[in-house]
Amino acid sequence: MAPDSLPPFFVDSNLYTVYYVSEASLTIERSYYMELALIYSIFLIALLYSALKDRGKTRRAFMVARNVFIKMMPVLLIIVGLVGLLLGFIPPETIEQYLGDEAGLGGTISAAIIGSLVFIPNLVAVPLAGSLLRSGAAIMTMATFITTLTMVGTVTAPLEIKELGLRYTLLRNLLGFLFAILVGIGVGLILS
Repeated sequence: MAPDSLPPFFVDSNLYTVYYVSEASLTIERSYYMELALIYSIFLIALLYSALKDRGKTRRAFMVARNVFIKMMPVLLIIVGLVGLLLGFIPPETIEQYLGDEAGLGGTISAAIIGSLVFIPNLVAVPLAGSLLRSGAAIMTMATFITTLTMVGTVTAPLEIKELGLRYTLLRNLLGFLFAILVGIGVGLILS
């Protein structure tokens, strides 16, 4: 339930929930159902178009997607399990202390370093960031964390050095790291 001090209309972006507050009652509409309906509609239209254009290619695309999904599933289950255990053992106060607003820029830089060093698929990173946000982490810190996961590649650096050279790899990762911190600060300023 929303407290009485809220404006007549507000959006809780962490839960994708729109609250309409009136004197008589509080009705909650989940806007993500509309978003899902739109996404699935676009998917179905594209699927029908693809099937009508070339049924064989559509079937092969589904087979490739199924095989990739089957190969990724064990890793995703392990990561989700470890994240759940981690969040279960770390109290929200600790998360808030090291990743919340009181951690300031130091917490954001720490999240950027962690995001640069680990290799977590975005499919897992976004729900993890949402869980950390609900546990007290700052939006600026989580935006930086997700951005460094995608823009800085220390895990893939050896291959990148081999294919593109040391100078390019160092420059790209350094610029990606700095830009990720700027993105986090920008998101924090806009959404705070």
